[in-house]
Amino acid sequence: MNSTKAKISAIKTNSYPLDFGTVFEHAFENYKKIVLYAGLMLLVFSILISIVMMAGLISYVGAENLEEFGKKLEQMSSAKVIPAEIALPLNLGLLLFSAIINPFMAGFFKMADCGEKGEEFHIATMFTYYKPQYFFNLFIAVFIVGIFDTGITLLLQSTGYSFIGTIITTLISFLTFLTVPFIVFGNLNAIEALKSSSIIVAKQPLVLLGLLIVAVIAGLIGIFGLCIGIFFTLPFMYSMNYVIYKTIVGIDDVEEIEEKIINEN
Repeated sequence: MNSTKAKISAIKTNSYPLDFGTVFEHAFENYKKIVLYAGLMLLVFSILISIVMMAGLISYVGAENLEEFGKKLEQMSSAKVIPAEIALPLNLGLLLFSAIINPFMAGFFKMADCGEKGEEFHIATMFTYYKPQYFFNLFIAVFIVGIFDTGITLLLQSTGYSFIGTIITTLISFLTFLTVPFIVFGNLNAIEALKSSSIIVAKQPLVLLGLLIVAVIAGLIGIFGLCIGIFFTLPFMYSMNYVIYKTIVGIDDVEEIEEKIINEN
């Protein structure tokens, strides 16, 4: 049994201490170390993704049909229920996109870890988790959660209970918010990471919910800074998740983890 599994086993029996103020202060200190680099990375990444998506849209519908396509999107957004033949491929496409970029977004946890340890961080480091041993599990984890979310949302929308669907998908996101750290820092597979995250959250739901609410509010404050500011406040959410995981589970040396993976394979 690896050290992470042993810790989760102990937590299932004994829970864990977690102080709101200490975690918040630690997260803020970590955030100050990465805010500039993380903000610039988010800004550049968002611009590049927007360009790629726009190019893909133009090639798909044609430049001459963009106005008509925009009107269709407006009609769909005002409709209470989007037709299944449109909703299914749309949600599947978004799910695949999220799964593919998830390893890149996980790079912000790596950035938080480097900031914590005072190590240098480079652009190439953002692609650390595209290595096979990480990419597969990150992809699968997002896909599993996404399938559940999409299925529940579409089912409840069709029955007129979309609000309940929103509550359920939010609950799922809350229970699984530590999945990525468990994969990249804990050397767990997708299923183990999802289960472990749920166990952690179930033991201290109120404190964790409070910390996440504060992190989300802090992350969204930047929207008032001409919207660009949000790129420099959103990284606080990664720092918060990182510190929560580090405080509860702890983080082993990355080189030791990768050596274990190689030996296991």
